[in-house]
Amino acid sequence: MARRRVEQPAKRIKESPTRGADVKEPCSLDEVKALVNALAGTDVTSLRWNRNGQQIIIRRGQAAPLTQVVHHAPAAALHTPAASPSPSRAAAAHAPPVVPKAEAKPGIVITTPFVGTFYRAPSPDSPPFVEVGTVVKKGQALCIIEAMKLMNEIEAEGPGKIAEILIANATVVELGQPLFRIESV
Repeated sequence: MARRRVEQPAKRIKESPTRGADVKEPCSLDEVKALVNALAGTDVTSLRWNRNGQQIIIRRGQAAPLTQVVHHAPAAALHTPAASPSPSRAAAAHAPPVVPKAEAKPGIVITTPFVGTFYRAPSPDSPPFVEVGTVVKKGQALCIIEAMKLMNEIEAEGPGKIAEILIANATVVELGQPLFRIESV
């Protein structure tokens, strides 16, 4: 995306008479508000301001849209017969995933360290590593995250009991997305 500099006469921020060029005082809230007001009514979406080694970054507008990565289903999912989805199910399948708020509940939340596909079992015909209610030890494998054709085991950070499994099997996960909630025993 091309950036352009907008050279418009900006309102001068008033400086107190005690301030000199060599005095390094932090920007006041009034000065920051004056910068924001100076951007109002313009098409400027981002401003980076450096003064006396202090940096202020102001961004306006909506964040850039997220890109969606589509992964192919595992071979086991391709062989299961399924009825054609209803229109409401098809719309729900294309909706962005809702990340549950597991932080409000007690226990340790295990998150994914990278982007990939979440698998609860080592292979499609194997039992899952853990179920809700399973007591785990520190370092015990909880799941596999496939990233770039590498299978990475995610281990328990401490001993406890699996209270919640927050992701469905064969789901694409994002960096830092909660996977499990483990309660201490």
